Amino acid sequence: MSGLGLAVLAGFAVACIAPIVARTRHAGWILALLPAGLVVYFMSLAPRVISGERVSELVDWVPSLGMQANFALDGLGLLFSVLICGVGALVLAYAGGYLAGHAQLGRFYVVMLVFMASMLGIVLADNLLLLYTFWGLTSVTSYVLISFEHERLAARSSAQQALVVTVGGEFAMLAGLVLLGLVAGTAEISELISQADAIRADPLYLPILALILAGALTKSAQFPFHFWLPNAMAAPAPVSAYLHSATMVKAGIFLLLRLSPVLAGTDAWTIALVASGGVTMLIGAFLAYRANEVKRVLAYSTVSALGLITLLLGIGTELAVTAAIVFLIGHAMYKGALFLFAGAADHETGATETSQLTGLRKVMPISATAALLAGLSMAGLLPFFGFIGKELVFEAVFDLPGLIGPILVFAAIMANGLLVVVAVRIGLRPFLVPRDGVVRQGHEAPVSLWFGPVLLAGLGVTTGLVPGLLATPIVSAAVAATLQQPVPVDLALWHGFNVVLAFSVVTLVVGAALFIWRTPIRRATRRLDPGARIGPETGYRVGLDLLQRGANFQTRLLQDGYLRHYLLITATTATVLVGGALIRAGGVSIGLGRLELRPTEVGLAVLMLVAALVAVRSTSRLGTVAALGVTGYGVALIFLTFGAPDLAMTQVLIETLTVIVFVLVLYHLPRFAKERTEGRLRDAAISLTFGGLMSALVLATLTDEGRPTISQYFLDQSLPAAHGRNVVNVIIVDFRALDTMGEIAVLALAGLGVLVLLRMHAEHRARR
Repeated sequence: MSGLGLAVLAGFAVACIAPIVARTRHAGWILALLPAGLVVYFMSLAPRVISGERVSELVDWVPSLGMQANFALDGLGLLFSVLICGVGALVLAYAGGYLAGHAQLGRFYVVMLVFMASMLGIVLADNLLLLYTFWGLTSVTSYVLISFEHERLAARSSAQQALVVTVGGEFAMLAGLVLLGLVAGTAEISELISQADAIRADPLYLPILALILAGALTKSAQFPFHFWLPNAMAAPAPVSAYLHSATMVKAGIFLLLRLSPVLAGTDAWTIALVASGGVTMLIGAFLAYRANEVKRVLAYSTVSALGLITLLLGIGTELAVTAAIVFLIGHAMYKGALFLFAGAADHETGATETSQLTGLRKVMPISATAALLAGLSMAGLLPFFGFIGKELVFEAVFDLPGLIGPILVFAAIMANGLLVVVAVRIGLRPFLVPRDGVVRQGHEAPVSLWFGPVLLAGLGVTTGLVPGLLATPIVSAAVAATLQQPVPVDLALWHGFNVVLAFSVVTLVVGAALFIWRTPIRRATRRLDPGARIGPETGYRVGLDLLQRGANFQTRLLQDGYLRHYLLITATTATVLVGGALIRAGGVSIGLGRLELRPTEVGLAVLMLVAALVAVRSTSRLGTVAALGVTGYGVALIFLTFGAPDLAMTQVLIETLTVIVFVLVLYHLPRFAKERTEGRLRDAAISLTFGGLMSALVLATLTDEGRPTISQYFLDQSLPAAHGRNVVNVIIVDFRALDTMGEIAVLALAGLGVLVLLRMHAEHRARR
């Protein structure tokens, strides 16, 4: 393996040694060398990718099953790889200062590196199942990262919410990906693109589209699944900055971009994404405008930005896709900087509310300057990259025919106007407003905390002033990979006085008005607060509550603590399901004439049957135990009769131990419970029916000469394939290795459970 595969595996490998590195003084900077080096590696491939070449790599994943892992790097993968690794390097360095001295810092680095590697796997995978594998890893690792401070209830419940929502969409997406692979006859993404027309014409296109969009829209927090993202801000600042501004929430956007050549171009695609994106854009901006906590304000503004990008992808024109990618890059830079600044401000001054972010120009001059630059880019002012992205957005929606163009322009102006207020509150206000007494203490953050915001904010200025230096070639390659055709992209800071510039000016005016009159507007919209009680998050909570009540009811019904009830339910269920299947299949054929019974076998069978009847009818515990022992030893004799001494020995040992244990604990057991006659008749009917069904199946199997027996296969393959002459042992250890391992794991867990109970009992007695 080389190149792309190693780039993905490098994160997993370094994660293994992260706890050791975490003990060093500059662990964050050391671990940041990996993603920084990967940025250099990917940029070394940039000339080839920008020229139109598609770098690919085929790795043998499971050679014995013929499974291969396909990795590929095109313009879209290059863009996301650089974002993932670049922001990842800054966040790892940042975490070293933000979480300095934390007892679980090593665990944080492990999970963060695994998450980063999983995101790389998503954007580099050229196989649907491989992409889904890494997708699932991001869900698990994000759950662990959000609940990093697991001693807090808010962190645990937020992590659970994010997991339930995103994994629910993930399961739907899996079904869609499987259907897509079945329709196309391949799971390779590069081959799917060549069959796009046939896929869109297939009757299964709409189910495929709906299922895949469920996974993408839940991951990118689109309405009505938007509520999990702000709640995930219970995570530490490095997690919020990385997962929820630059990477995880962009995974859904990446999936839409990657599969747009296959699924886009239909009315269903356009309507679904434009509607979902437009509603999310407006709701996210409004909720950001009304929120007070810094991280929630930023989170809701991220929801709005993701909605805008989704809307643009729904439009699907060359200009709209270009605007989406440019806006995505600008958002990653300024939002990552603002999230990191918010964490630094909280870390150094304790400011968590927007009203507390004042006077930081003197307290934290470097960090406040970075926030100012990022805020200006978010507001869409010259000469920042955010201005270029916002102008492209207005141009893309203004060019649409009919009334849809003006409607979307108005919606974009209102949403961006609300986000201008967010930029002022988070970026400008801390720098411009003097200290008002809320922040009394504080000092500039260490280098690890301000380096990331300064670099990201500085890139926002640099790429705005000279977009052709870096942004234009990468954007052009990403757009070409998305649309599967060369697209000329010419990013410029100034296009003269035109209608699009007028829209930008109107947006700033609207934002200024919303900021000036924010108090009466927020007071007037307070009446909308009760509406949250019927919103999607309430539906989530009601759903969980119903699930909990259903589980409690089922537990009370089925898990009543009586072993005989468990056995009755199990036997009844098996009888109904298996018996029903046999009836539908026309029953079973039993050839009793072909059975060869020896006197010893008949004698043992009669002995075991009599012992079982004695055990059922006995009123003495010792008598019952003795009768059960006779039944068990009879099974051992049958094993011995058929030439299986090892099984016979095992059965004898088990029966002996069981009898001894039963006898030792007899004096702890209560007396036999006297059941009513109808209860005993019920038990007898269920037992006899279940036993008869199992006997019929065994007899049908033994007397069926139409199918070859599997025993001959084991006899033939035991020595040449497994190098063993004891066929039974070979079956257990080799042919059924996973089954045996599972049984060993169950026994080990049972032993651990017994050990815990014994220790708890000893501690209880010691306290008494």
